[in-house]
Amino acid sequence: MTITSLTGPLSGSAVDAWHSVVRTAHTHDLPAHVPPPGRVETEGKLRAPSVNSRAVHRAAVAADGSYDGVATLVLFTDESNRHTAFLDQLAVHPRARRRGVGSRLWDALRRELVADGRTSVAAVLELGGPGESFAGRHGFESALPLAWYVQNIPDALAAHPRRPELPDGYFYAHWTGVVPDALADVFAEAHNAMEDAPMGDVDRSTPRWDAARVRTAARVIEDRGGVILSSAVLHTADGVDTVAAYTELVLRDPSDARAVQYDTVVVPAHRGRGLGLAVKRHMMGVVAAERPRVRETATTVADENGPMLAVNDRLGYARERDIGYFQVKL
Repeated sequence: MTITSLTGPLSGSAVDAWHSVVRTAHTHDLPAHVPPPGRVETEGKLRAPSVNSRAVHRAAVAADGSYDGVATLVLFTDESNRHTAFLDQLAVHPRARRRGVGSRLWDALRRELVADGRTSVAAVLELGGPGESFAGRHGFESALPLAWYVQNIPDALAAHPRRPELPDGYFYAHWTGVVPDALADVFAEAHNAMEDAPMGDVDRSTPRWDAARVRTAARVIEDRGGVILSSAVLHTADGVDTVAAYTELVLRDPSDARAVQYDTVVVPAHRGRGLGLAVKRHMMGVVAAERPRVRETATTVADENGPMLAVNDRLGYARERDIGYFQVKL
């Protein structure tokens, strides 16, 4: 077995070998009802790094040329997070486990982290699974408890057939892909309301958003072969529109039947008006009309985020499985 670095445009066979590991590990470790990643998602993440970051990919290559394990490290490039990183993936094929494959991959990544001056790295792990056990052996500690919640969209729409009426001065909007130019600046400003989102002990600063960053983030999803849908509640005052609340839904593969909800934000000045529930219910209607193949929405929520847990409960989200941010200081 050899640990190799994957750089430059990857061949189809390399993507297939990588995808075989992540898909097989997923189906081995997670319940059958949790959809595995598709090849479009796998190739997209290998091809296009996240906004304001660069990615390091390592593979444990077996004697026959297949992969026994794979790992991706995300190194943030914004100045406020140049000290830290995110372990996006470390998966070992079930046939190759308990042979030190994971530890050799982690050792290679750890050397990369130290050489690049990083002082911490975090990962999101399934509680009670092999990932948590592996991380514990390598010094990772829990930094923020989370859980996956899943909503059945047809059932939720049946329970909430009408979207809420909005207060005077507020109205709904939605778009697919990159934010319209007229809303780019105010949409970015609404993203900055995420600064008060629960982050526990995670050693990472919430980045500042501007119009260029929100455009780039949407384009990354599209470059990976996915689709991003945005639903918003806009507020008009003195002839100027601002974003009072928004939510984002991502299909990592356009054929997915389960979408992933990214951020849901209500700007502090507009809280207490039911806009969180309103914007998420609006998104349900958008998905039903424009993406009827999508049957479920999955999202992660921190255990300490009471307001969002309450909104999700009203909209029929059920807790699926426990996860958490884990972190190690280097």
